Amino acid sequence: MPTYTVTVATGSQWFAGTDDYVYLSLEGTAGCSERHLLDKPFYNDFERGAVDSYDVTVEEDLGEIQLIKIEKRKYWYQDDWYLKHVTVKTPLGDYLEFPCYRWITDEKEVVLRDGRAKLPRDDKTQILKQHRRKELEDRQKMYRWKEWHPGFPLSIDAHCHSELPRDIQFDNEKGIDFILNYSKAMENLYINRFMHMFQSSWSDFADFEKIFVRISNTISEYVMQHWKEDFMFGYQFLNGCNPVLIRRCTEIPKKLPVTMDMVECSLERNLTLEEEVKQGNIFIVDYELLDGVDANKTDPCTIQYLAAPICLLYKNLENKIVPIAIQLGQKPGPENPIFLPSDATYDWLLAKIWVRSSDFHIHQTVTHLLRTHLVSEVFSIAMFRQLPAVHPLFKLLVPHMRFTIAINTKAREQLICECGLFDKANATGGGGHVQMVQKAMKDLTYSSLCFPEDIKAKGMDSKEDIPYYYYRDDGIRVWEAIKSFAEDVIQIYYESDEVVCEDVELQAFVKDIYMYGMRGMKASGFPKVIKTREKLAEYLTVIIFTTSAQHAAVNFGQYDWCSWIPNAPPTMRCPPPTEKGTVTIEQIVESLPDRGRSCWHLGAVWALSQFQDNELFLGMYPDEHFVEKPVKEAMAKFRKNLDEIVSAITERNKNKKLPYYYLSPNRIPNSVAV
Repeated sequence: MPTYTVTVATGSQWFAGTDDYVYLSLEGTAGCSERHLLDKPFYNDFERGAVDSYDVTVEEDLGEIQLIKIEKRKYWYQDDWYLKHVTVKTPLGDYLEFPCYRWITDEKEVVLRDGRAKLPRDDKTQILKQHRRKELEDRQKMYRWKEWHPGFPLSIDAHCHSELPRDIQFDNEKGIDFILNYSKAMENLYINRFMHMFQSSWSDFADFEKIFVRISNTISEYVMQHWKEDFMFGYQFLNGCNPVLIRRCTEIPKKLPVTMDMVECSLERNLTLEEEVKQGNIFIVDYELLDGVDANKTDPCTIQYLAAPICLLYKNLENKIVPIAIQLGQKPGPENPIFLPSDATYDWLLAKIWVRSSDFHIHQTVTHLLRTHLVSEVFSIAMFRQLPAVHPLFKLLVPHMRFTIAINTKAREQLICECGLFDKANATGGGGHVQMVQKAMKDLTYSSLCFPEDIKAKGMDSKEDIPYYYYRDDGIRVWEAIKSFAEDVIQIYYESDEVVCEDVELQAFVKDIYMYGMRGMKASGFPKVIKTREKLAEYLTVIIFTTSAQHAAVNFGQYDWCSWIPNAPPTMRCPPPTEKGTVTIEQIVESLPDRGRSCWHLGAVWALSQFQDNELFLGMYPDEHFVEKPVKEAMAKFRKNLDEIVSAITERNKNKKLPYYYLSPNRIPNSVAV
């Protein structure tokens, strides 16, 4: 009588094991086995991290094993079980791997296919076609689209983390409790003692050090020491935590009536302003999106203010980017003066502080929330709805979707909801952040997520002209490594462009993203269909780069660059100045956040800058969804390419006072999970 040896691996997460009844049956091309009891209560099999083996004897050979069925029946109380994978050794000595990497909940039967990736066209038997179709039908019932706010990308239909499908929840919900984490951060930073003075102002700039000194690091301390300098102000547009707004200025906009007389003393090449523009030495950052956004009114005791500045910058003879003109509003006029480096010290300093505050708002709500978190959630939901576990693109993408829907759901529950934590310290709280996302959607285009294309569109692609733009340099290296990996995987499964066109599941995935993520907006430039392997490689690179590298670049530097409050004020308590020559140090300190809001802000940027426990970084794929040797070789090549990038970045950063490491692959988590 033929005997099949079944080996079952349980996950290592806390509470991953089970004391329920567990049954298994095998289904092959020549027949099905009976249901075999593998485990029952108190047998102590399927404990956390365990690997257990069983012999399953059948009367006749089952032929080629196509499916295995795992069934869990409750013994006493609901006991979820995390099943990593099952391996079956056939009577002929062949080994078949059946990946699972899912929680088995309730009293359900889970049907698994072997680990070889298959496109829809590869399934010839009715049983495999039916299994594929049933999996997607079940998933589409669990992963439903929902509009959180009008004009937003659609998100998951769940009010709270506990309503999510078990497979995408955090292992430990306390680990992503924003209220707990922010409070813990403030306690660890020894700043909670200031919270009883919530609305009182600091005395002077040095007073901010009371909440800073104990936690200084290399970059944040350098920022504290040099934040007033024009060099530091300009440098952050290239390599700070929001290095995405600066663009080469091809024409001075009419709404910024800067004259040669105003900036002549800032120009170093004996050229006119127009000539400097033509030579590509002038850059611009425009915060027009903030114009008309309502400032936070949730605290009647503290009036808060926003501005929509325009900042003109100049590449000097040392190739440093420095500011040469700042207008704090969008409409020129007597009450909206253009501030200059030649103005009184405090006039110029306050103008720069207003730009830094505006930059913080755009960073948090557009660069970070919309363009990484919300977009990545769209990719995740579409993947679960349209790609079955056997599809090679599901296997490729699923590590890059880890915990993304969970962290966003928790954020909607606690952080960016009405009366959430975001309202406590941010001038765009109380609804302003919602207005910003709605306005920013018009600029959320497919081409803007294609990293090299976006850099080029902003005129920032020349290493020779702009030599110290490390965000660009490292980003392009990582982009190319990801794209090469995607191309390698595509070559394995798609032998021609025709195969891409015929993949109905891929096309449904792409359509879901266009219809629900981009709300069917033609102007977004998101493709409705993908017809070539080349375009598919680019599309997959956009997804993986956005969920890993882009998020890392704009998230994990938040403490470095925003912990010194005057360099990134989350709110301003006095309106922007409307005339020159009146600003005092006292006025600046009164404008900056009070003690309580400063503490909330510091706790937030600290918590958001921390990696998850047991973080998985780019190229780390411990869950073996793929079993084929060619894909594993492609993964090894990918890791080698990433290691070379790490080495190059490490070498460049040696002895730098301001090292840039946010796009070093060993610091890029696989997914948006914080």
